[in-house]
Amino acid sequence: MEFSAAQIAALLGGSVEGDENTSVSNLSKIEEGQIGTLSFLANPKYTNHIYDTNASIVIVNKTLILERPIKSTCTLIRVDDSYASFAKLLELYNQVKGQKNGIEQPSFIGENASYGSECYIGAFAYIGTNVKIGNNTKIYPHVYIGDNCIIGDNTTLFSGVKIYHDCHIGNNVIVHSSTVIGSDGFGFAPQVGKEFAKVPQIGNVVIEDNIEIGSNCSIDRATLGSTILRKGVKLDNLVQIAHNVEVGENTVIAGLSGVAGSTKVGKNCMIAAQVGIVGHIKIADGVKIAGQAGVGSSIEKENEIVQGSPSFPLGDFRRSYVLFRSLPKLNDRIRNIEMKLK
Repeated sequence: MEFSAAQIAALLGGSVEGDENTSVSNLSKIEEGQIGTLSFLANPKYTNHIYDTNASIVIVNKTLILERPIKSTCTLIRVDDSYASFAKLLELYNQVKGQKNGIEQPSFIGENASYGSECYIGAFAYIGTNVKIGNNTKIYPHVYIGDNCIIGDNTTLFSGVKIYHDCHIGNNVIVHSSTVIGSDGFGFAPQVGKEFAKVPQIGNVVIEDNIEIGSNCSIDRATLGSTILRKGVKLDNLVQIAHNVEVGENTVIAGLSGVAGSTKVGKNCMIAAQVGIVGHIKIADGVKIAGQAGVGSSIEKENEIVQGSPSFPLGDFRRSYVLFRSLPKLNDRIRNIEMKLK
């Protein structure tokens, strides 16, 4: 599909500087722009590329001042916030590109299962008994949805997603490929003779609205009750959420992080990559946890920033870091003093 500069400017509430009839059919980075593509300039570090880009249309801030002429083949669209405007276009592009509906064959839809209008169910998908799927939801090929699951409206499950029985997924949720929701929690009771007996995991997982879950994540079902992701949560790839964990609203967790069983993470938290959080603790609202931190006890102060393993407040960590970086030098000084004393 092609769009003119005039059409894009009208959509974004911007103004055209150049040929309003210039059209584009693809997107590009400004430094790799080609004729027929649309790009944007938001980061000042890339300003020099505005003068030599081959992109046909570039979205820029209204405040941008040009120091020399740009190519005659390039048309500018000036907006209040070029980054936000380009993000809006990307979202629309995704919607158009991912516009699928209908039931592909072969696929399996179990007894008493139902789905709403404008749904897409891809080939080799398995929909279990009594599953309820809302309107405009996309189920890509090779997705498995177990019995009695509920999937809301405008939700997308990409290829290879596996959802075990009795789990609930809300509206406007995106789950990327190979993520598993509702697998058994890691529950084993030690027995005489050093053996372990499996504790049945009979709860479920509840994923609320407006959540995005990356690829290859694992979200375990609860032993009893529910493992819960509250609305607005965002999980990166390769994140582990154990049984009976609750993650609060609008909390984000980066890749390779794991939260152990029954821990309660507050809302608006930011958890960086490779963070490990032990079980049965509480993380207060607004807490930020730096990368590779190991959280071994509850963080009760809201908006606290912690780092290290075991983790402690960022200010203390930085002061301590100055000291333990200097330990070899301090050790040499002590040895010299000891030699002099002898």
